[in-house]
Amino acid sequence: MSAPYVLVLYYSRTGSIANLARDIAWGVEKAGMSARLRTVAPVSTVTEATAPAVPDEGAPYCTLDELAGCSALALGSPTRFGNMAAPLKYFIDQSSEQWMQGSLIGKPAAVFTSTSSLHGGQESTLLSMMLPLLHHGMLITGIPYSERALLDTRGGGSPYGASHMAGTDNVTTPDDHERRLARALGERLGQLARVLPARPSGA
Repeated sequence: MSAPYVLVLYYSRTGSIANLARDIAWGVEKAGMSARLRTVAPVSTVTEATAPAVPDEGAPYCTLDELAGCSALALGSPTRFGNMAAPLKYFIDQSSEQWMQGSLIGKPAAVFTSTSSLHGGQESTLLSMMLPLLHHGMLITGIPYSERALLDTRGGGSPYGASHMAGTDNVTTPDDHERRLARALGERLGQLARVLPARPSGA
């Protein structure tokens, strides 16, 4: 049996979500939990197209066994018209067996996103990612207003989860407030993973 870990699962096309994922993982580790960074393969409208078994760079692809075995989950996606990106939804859509087994019931979860503009659908994207997690019986956590950066931020960050405004060129890196909030979310998630009792799969 592997040591307990928090799965930081994301899809990132330009690197903005990957940057947030690393800050969330930093917060998880600060809380005394191991963070496991994983991504998902892109999807294609051409059914013959296949992705390599291992990505050329960045985090490895996630398996459904890793999803089922996590102690907590942080789920991240860029916004696509106010919704999560198709590659991440495709992966989650394959988790019916984990749903039937109750593998994720009672485990804490958090969400994070990035948009090109300040009002580009950050909050609706965060909410869209919560829906399948609620169906899995996960316990959603956000960012409380005791985090001062939530009041001071002029970019991303919301009580629903960590976020980043990447700019129309998608090259802007997260600012201090956005990074602070992402790390705070990761730390909160790690703390919850430590204190909530694990639920045996299928119990």
